Amino acid sequence: MFVLKNRSSISHIARLQSPKFRQTGSNCTLSFWYYNYGQSVGAAEMQLFVDGLKQHTVLWRAYYNEGNQWLKAVIQLGRLPYPFQLSLDKISLGFYDGISAIDDIAFENCALPPPALRCESPNRFWCRDTKACIDSLLVCDLVDDCGDGSDEDNCNPDLQCNFENGLCNWEQDIWDDFDWIRIQGPTPTVNTGPLKDHTTGTVRGHYLYMESSEPHLFQDKAILLSPLFNPSGNGTCIFRFHYHMFGKQVYKLSVFQRTVSNTKGWLLWYKFGNQGNRWIRQTLFISSSKPFQILVKGTVGDGFTGDIALDDMSFLGCTLYSGNLPTVSTTTSGTSVPATVPMNNCTEKEFVCRASGHCIQMIQKCDFRPDCSDKSDESTCAMEFCDFEDKTQCGWYQPASEHKSGNYSIHTTNIFKWELGRGANLYPGQEKHCPLTDHTTFTEEGWYLFADSSNGEFGHIADITTPVISLTGPKCKILFWNHMNGSTIGSLEVLCKTSNKTSKLWTQSGSQGPQWNRAEVFLGIHSNFQVVFRAKRGVSYMGDVAVDDITFENCFPLVIPGRPCTSDEFTCANKHCIPKDNLCDFVNDCADNSDESPTI
Repeated sequence: MFVLKNRSSISHIARLQSPKFRQTGSNCTLSFWYYNYGQSVGAAEMQLFVDGLKQHTVLWRAYYNEGNQWLKAVIQLGRLPYPFQLSLDKISLGFYDGISAIDDIAFENCALPPPALRCESPNRFWCRDTKACIDSLLVCDLVDDCGDGSDEDNCNPDLQCNFENGLCNWEQDIWDDFDWIRIQGPTPTVNTGPLKDHTTGTVRGHYLYMESSEPHLFQDKAILLSPLFNPSGNGTCIFRFHYHMFGKQVYKLSVFQRTVSNTKGWLLWYKFGNQGNRWIRQTLFISSSKPFQILVKGTVGDGFTGDIALDDMSFLGCTLYSGNLPTVSTTTSGTSVPATVPMNNCTEKEFVCRASGHCIQMIQKCDFRPDCSDKSDESTCAMEFCDFEDKTQCGWYQPASEHKSGNYSIHTTNIFKWELGRGANLYPGQEKHCPLTDHTTFTEEGWYLFADSSNGEFGHIADITTPVISLTGPKCKILFWNHMNGSTIGSLEVLCKTSNKTSKLWTQSGSQGPQWNRAEVFLGIHSNFQVVFRAKRGVSYMGDVAVDDITFENCFPLVIPGRPCTSDEFTCANKHCIPKDNLCDFVNDCADNSDESPTI
């Protein structure tokens, strides 16, 4: 189907309408291929009209010329319990010159779950009227998965929030940088954020979002606090929520758990970067021997197309706690690690947790996943994120530097090496080849790491390296920002070093301009290795190399869960659980390649 111009006017619309549909299931998606090419081809828009709702909902937009190519659009419809109709509008203002076409329209997973003759598994729920047998994790999650609403009957409203009537019993943190915003419809900035909420799938519904535009800056944080919960005992408290992370400059969403009120707690889950224009469900299994609280933190990225949204947050198997969490004195560190090794029965191949004397495998030390209650197994390791603002190098260190002349080994302070720096400390003229502001705070007071080319000679090398990392997962990658400006810039390399081999993962040479540039380096599965940043000096002092905001993303190794994989997960051959969305995506998510098997 294509658009043919047959008249001329200031503004005209070509409209293609669907039949009327009665309802959809909770996993329904619509896909089609579209072509929008030409100098004055105009925009296209897919709209949703629901019976009983006066205002239509925009589901998808194409902005003007998108090249001489067919592109695929995937629209998340979700559960729509009322009759509805779709309309594809082709909009042109003034002169129309181009071709617009649509083909291969498909609805997927739009039927309600089929009825079952029996539903006897303890991990399943039998729907009252439709007789569907669904996963028990879908019960009381603010989504009508049954199609008759029975999976959402008799739920405790204090354990659910769809934000239709406010924040429920969630609260904004008063110690963060700004607040989450409750909104209907699209966020104010195009090409980021949702067009609709998750609960209703229309502009009528509400959700929370984090605005990434000015005046908010990179790394600004908005934190949402849950109510307090009783210890989970022998059971497990399950937290379900839906998140939306769409935009080129989306940064980070993370979930923490705490048992002390004036701490940020420990990390349960996080996600980096653009995840597409869709709502994604996340399920977390929480255990605690003490009363606890959940913190949901959104972090601003490096620009205005970085909005993050939340909706339909619910708990299952949890009970509310009526007291208050204790506080820890701010005069002493609540996470300090004892210097001496406690009494233990650990072998030489095991690591001793400093607070408890508990034994863990040595491979669990320095793997980005705290296995000791005091996190002592990660205390002397590479940090997951480093912005250098505390004036430390976050565990990165420089091997002993040695420059040789003749038969003598000369140790000198005037050598090419990495050091902490900031714009406020530069001498006049140095800003031409060294950053005037850091990347974290964008101020002259902010710190970064740089290799000072006023020392050393042409071709000299400066290495800075992590402590040994014992094991990483299949999706591990390094994100960092680099600054390479000057007439005689040498090069910057990222290396992977093991006991007997050093391999180059990434390299950049020459001047890259007077700005911070983002770099992303894939690591994947490695064991007992170090990451090295190597700067090579150019022919003169006009060429400092700097790095800032180094992040190890998704680097924790896979762990076999103490539970069966859910219906939304794939069971790997090695018994790990991964989201089904990760199947057949050319990435070894399972760490044994079973998720990429042709027999799936």
